[in-house]
Amino acid sequence: MWRNLAQIRTSHGAVLVDLLLAAAVIAFTIPPTVMGHSFSLWDGVPQPVELAVGSATAATMLLRRYTPWPAIVAGVLCACLVGETVPMVLAVFSLTAEHRARSWTCVALALMAVYLVVDYENPYTDRIFYLSVVRAVTLVYLPALVGTWVYDHRRGIRELRAGVREREESAVLEERRRIARELHDTVTHAVTGMVLNAGLIRDPVDPADIPDLAEGIEDKGVEALGELRQLLTMLRREDVPVVEGAEAIARLAEDARAAGLRVDVRLDVPPGALPPEVTHVCYRLVQEGLNNVRRHAPGSEVRIAGAIEQGHVDISVVNTAGCPMGGAGAGAAGGKGGPAGGAGPGRRAATKTPLLGGGYGLPGIRERVSLLGGSLTAGPTPDGGFVLAARLPLEPPEKQADLRQRRSVRG
Repeated sequence: MWRNLAQIRTSHGAVLVDLLLAAAVIAFTIPPTVMGHSFSLWDGVPQPVELAVGSATAATMLLRRYTPWPAIVAGVLCACLVGETVPMVLAVFSLTAEHRARSWTCVALALMAVYLVVDYENPYTDRIFYLSVVRAVTLVYLPALVGTWVYDHRRGIRELRAGVREREESAVLEERRRIARELHDTVTHAVTGMVLNAGLIRDPVDPADIPDLAEGIEDKGVEALGELRQLLTMLRREDVPVVEGAEAIARLAEDARAAGLRVDVRLDVPPGALPPEVTHVCYRLVQEGLNNVRRHAPGSEVRIAGAIEQGHVDISVVNTAGCPMGGAGAGAAGGKGGPAGGAGPGRRAATKTPLLGGGYGLPGIRERVSLLGGSLTAGPTPDGGFVLAARLPLEPPEKQADLRQRRSVRG
């Protein structure tokens, strides 16, 4: 019950406040008029007119958030015809608290003049001019000034909330991109190897190789399931997935060799020298590079190199030009060479596998490298091959900026 009351108070709070203000105006205008204690600057104003002015002034309180001018006009009439200045005070506050009025000072000064005249001429006051001026400044100009502060405060809160929503949306979008990168790298690498091996099973060079190829498909499926399970664990725990360093890259190289690629690995990186996030990006870069070689350059020679230099790690995957389909490349991959235009297994694997990438691999690697403050190079080599290389800082960008700031202060 209390929760429902809180929700009602939150959703209809503005309406309740306006109703309370309207009731307050009625309480200040109607009873004094009925009891004959009203005051008018002009004699002979009928009591029904005074009652109508008081009721109309109360009704304008319900419109003050949309436009302040009906409340201001009604407040002036109520002050002059009924002698009550409270509605005019509420109107000038609504002018500045609910709206951005550039000429609010002029309006406030005009209402101060009206208040000063009514207060000084009212027989129910002390009729001391000095005190009337003080009341005019305190009860008219000061509420208008406070209203400007209220308006600025509310605008600041709205801007702050908008900024928070924008940051939340940006964080959600970045998380979706991160999940998309992880899923792409995990699924594409495993499925690419499975498709290649399945294509070789359909027309193997030696039937005795079928069990090994089937075992390779099984291993890739188990590996994909393991990485997906690791990814789900990462999403639940909100941390970076643990990826081994040189050992994991060596396994990628072994898988590529099993698919027919000639891979040379040269990693000059001591165990534990790289932060987990840098190790993860290096692993994904090598994984993406080998996937691209399988799809676009079967039978080529691949060189994987990595080294630490001056606070950075350089990691690269470079391959030579691939062999023609159905030729030596297919033979190196375990397929059977055939004439040009033949339908050997090498052709099937090469034509179907590129559809698995979807064009998200290199952009995903570029995003990963950029998030760590590194640089990426991806393009053809002079001998017709392709190079995918990155330079990654060992320290995160925030820590690097902090170190540069400290050095500048010391200098």
